[in-house]
Amino acid sequence: MSYFRELPDLEYQSFLKDKKASDNYVLVKNLFRRIKLPDDLQNVFTIFNKYQIADGSRPDTIAEEIYGSSEYDWVVLISAGITRIRDEWPLSDSQLYEYAENIYGGELNGIHHYETVEVRDSQNRLILPAGKVVDSNFSIPDPNKRENKIVPVIGVTNYQHEVRLNDKKRTIYVLKPIYLQQILNETRNLLLYDISSQYVDERTIKTENTSNLIP
Repeated sequence: MSYFRELPDLEYQSFLKDKKASDNYVLVKNLFRRIKLPDDLQNVFTIFNKYQIADGSRPDTIAEEIYGSSEYDWVVLISAGITRIRDEWPLSDSQLYEYAENIYGGELNGIHHYETVEVRDSQNRLILPAGKVVDSNFSIPDPNKRENKIVPVIGVTNYQHEVRLNDKKRTIYVLKPIYLQQILNETRNLLLYDISSQYVDERTIKTENTSNLIP
């Protein structure tokens, strides 16, 4: 089931120079008819598996691995809730380095921000969690020495920051293979057209011819 093959059709007014009449139409795929998981299944977590995207993996290679066909790349994307693949899919290591270099130039190793490190007292009680963004001069009293202060911060470089953001995109949820056919069947039904003034058949609608409206 290829994504574009399953999209319903749209008879659209022809604007081609070689059209033979003003009421000529061309048949195109309705790209505005977006495929998505049925609403009643989106929050059923038992039908998904957690998946870690490896460096350089693409939706089609993951679909081949999980479902046995690269044509189901769209299933991978809708399972993960990805609608803007350019922004939401992780870059490869080489792409990420090039991306970061374009943004930061010679400041790749410059400090992006400071974060806390974990601090515990002598009884192993958590005093300060790690990963809190703070100022560079942040400090707290030493829990084991009343008069001393400790500076529990580390600098995160610009490149480290971009790596972290990219790595967050690597964890997705994908539909379990045993539910694939069910989703294919339900998706096909959702893509059918309802009866309307534009209706030609359940797979085709026809737009209005604007040339007939111009006096």
